[in-house]
Amino acid sequence: MLPSFVALLVSGCSTSTAPVDTLPYFDSPEFTPQWLDEAPDGFHAIPAFTLTDQRGNPVTEADMTGHVTVANFFFSTCDGICPRTTDHLRLVDEAFAEDEPLLVLSHSVTPAKDTVEVLASYAEARDITSRRWHLLTGDRDLIYDLGRSAYFVEEDLGVDKSTDDFLHTENLVLVDQDRHLRGIYNGLNRRSVEQLVADARVLLER
Repeated sequence: MLPSFVALLVSGCSTSTAPVDTLPYFDSPEFTPQWLDEAPDGFHAIPAFTLTDQRGNPVTEADMTGHVTVANFFFSTCDGICPRTTDHLRLVDEAFAEDEPLLVLSHSVTPAKDTVEVLASYAEARDITSRRWHLLTGDRDLIYDLGRSAYFVEEDLGVDKSTDDFLHTENLVLVDQDRHLRGIYNGLNRRSVEQLVADARVLLER
């Protein structure tokens, strides 16, 4: 059961995009909002990582610094939630100008199958041409640890899982220029994705 604040974000059940002036910070899987002027030293942030994108280029946490990032977890053979989430991520990408510091990081949860070549074909088939949209592959343990311990992307709060347990979720996570978590959204729900776009603009304008 998601906390009420997070449920509002991921449900997308409002009839219009809610305007906001500031966004909370999050530092736990419960996504309890922390209303801070700024994050203190040592506050939860996306840690160091190195993965590879569909172009064969390395992507690290340093690429996130100074950029607003939208992150999700998918796999290329998924025919359920992933295609619709990808379509909504395309709307996110298209909502911003080419020169705006925004990244989209889509992490494969089946990296052994989703090689660079497979991800390149996936991107071509789905018309993912944006230079700021990175489909990521690499070490499976690292990707799963990022999903569960860094992005808190799953909704099974308090349930211990190992990398043997499959990671599959429609959630999108919004991260600020300092790699702090600022929101979680239902990638299947267009209204929730529109809220993500609005919230990303708040971060870009700060």
